Amino acid sequence: MEKEGIVLILMGPMGCGKTAIGKLLSRKLGWPFYDGDDFHPKTNVDKMRKGIALTDDDRKPWLERLHDKIKHWRRHKEGVVLACSALKQTYRDMLDIDQEHVKTIYLNGSYELLRRRVEQREHPYMNTNLLKSQLSALEEPPDGLWVDISPVPEKIVSTIIESLGLAQK
Repeated sequence: MEKEGIVLILMGPMGCGKTAIGKLLSRKLGWPFYDGDDFHPKTNVDKMRKGIALTDDDRKPWLERLHDKIKHWRRHKEGVVLACSALKQTYRDMLDIDQEHVKTIYLNGSYELLRRRVEQREHPYMNTNLLKSQLSALEEPPDGLWVDISPVPEKIVSTIIESLGLAQK
């Protein structure tokens, strides 16, 4: 598959490895990596730092900003890896995911594995209290690529590259 204008969105709840997998995938493909969390308004970051779950209204400006970035990348025919929770179908609809030019890769794992990962890591504003709210909001995607997060990151990335027929740099 040619990189021209393809946006890969690594989605799932906190602890699924969106950032770690995204960075490794971006290195293997030679595409830039962006973390969706970096596009949150300051008010959202402040809430999350306090362990307060975001509402749909809180997420709307964030999703609009990501939508605009995706349009920009597509218009400039940039291949991009984006980490974005995209927990609900309405969020994915706002991002114009079409599974042709904007593809989702759902990083799927058990609650126990996700909780263990969240407890073992340092993150500026995500904590285990938010995991339950993310899982209760999660609407698993009916399409896109589903990838089990149990294997080591290198294996997960190989699975993604092979499944999507992508060329490594």
